[in-house]
Amino acid sequence: MSRRHFIRKMLAAIKSMALLSLLSHTSLSNAAGNSGSDRLHYKPLNGRSLRNIARKKHHHGSENFVNPLGPEHRGRFWQVMRWKLFHENRFKISLTEQRMVPVSIDWKPIRRHRGFSLTFVKHACLMIKDLDRHLLVDPVFSDIIWFIKDFTPLQFDLNHMPQPDHVLITHGHYDHLDTPSLGRLNPSTHIITPLGYKEIFQDLDLQHRTQLDWYDTYRDDNRTITLLPCNHWTMRNPLSGPNHSLWGSYLIKTASGYTIYISGDTAYFDGFEQLGKEFDIDLAVFNLGAYEPRWFMAQSHLNPREAVQAFKELNAKKLLIVHWGTFRLGDEPVYFPPIQIKQELKKDGLLDRLVDLKHGQTLYLDSKMTL
Repeated sequence: MSRRHFIRKMLAAIKSMALLSLLSHTSLSNAAGNSGSDRLHYKPLNGRSLRNIARKKHHHGSENFVNPLGPEHRGRFWQVMRWKLFHENRFKISLTEQRMVPVSIDWKPIRRHRGFSLTFVKHACLMIKDLDRHLLVDPVFSDIIWFIKDFTPLQFDLNHMPQPDHVLITHGHYDHLDTPSLGRLNPSTHIITPLGYKEIFQDLDLQHRTQLDWYDTYRDDNRTITLLPCNHWTMRNPLSGPNHSLWGSYLIKTASGYTIYISGDTAYFDGFEQLGKEFDIDLAVFNLGAYEPRWFMAQSHLNPREAVQAFKELNAKKLLIVHWGTFRLGDEPVYFPPIQIKQELKKDGLLDRLVDLKHGQTLYLDSKMTL
């Protein structure tokens, strides 16, 4: 075995461990069984302001970042193994109904459209066109590791996709920060990330980069992009541990007049109401997927009921869900999230607020019309 081949094997093994570990790190008591599902999986704010938390740098630790909104995440790889090897998946029968759905996108009408458009590419990847600018969120164009099936393979030539002016990365987990996908971009592309990730982008030769802390804002003409707090964490290498870089959600005030909230990966926390009072949000895009089993996933990802609760607290006009359909990272089948979010929205009389986009589909809006 050559030295280069050995290094590639080692990197693949580390990536595989990180992908398994990213799904959650729960406490020993929660890993014991379903009894942990009723435990509070966020730290109540109890009157604390999210802005004050950010201003006082409560999310900055001495050696890495910490999550002031949720439980501490510590790497316990054996817990992941227990889930994968000994946990009974109650959705097992439904897994046989999963189907591969190739994604085709005709970029010509998107290029021609003069207002605002949002295209759901795959997984959590979005292409936002805002007048004369293209913003790409969490680009993932293919599979992320050999043992995780890609149910939405792209069937268009990536060379036909508009080159993004800005790429927004929410956090460093491999299904959101995918180096092969980023490596396909023009080296001059402007990358916006939370704090950290320096070595990754140096290796990719993507040096035109803006790093944001929570509530920091990047301005481009008449649009602003602000990083907001969320209840999550990040890790690339399980050997070095979590949270060497930051994570977050984005608020995009577009030049076309719309305000878009991009949740990124987040568990529920009681700060959505504060965000809703501070920002008038037209469209909330929530990541919804990898939420079962709750005893394992609740500290990392919203489930459909929590997504509706967070949407209501944000007081956003419309809701779109992503992070489903591509990779099965939890127990639930990849096609469950859109079915279950409709059920939960219907219970609250909010079904008309859903923007029901499938992979490869585009929402077109003019400037500025009512959503």
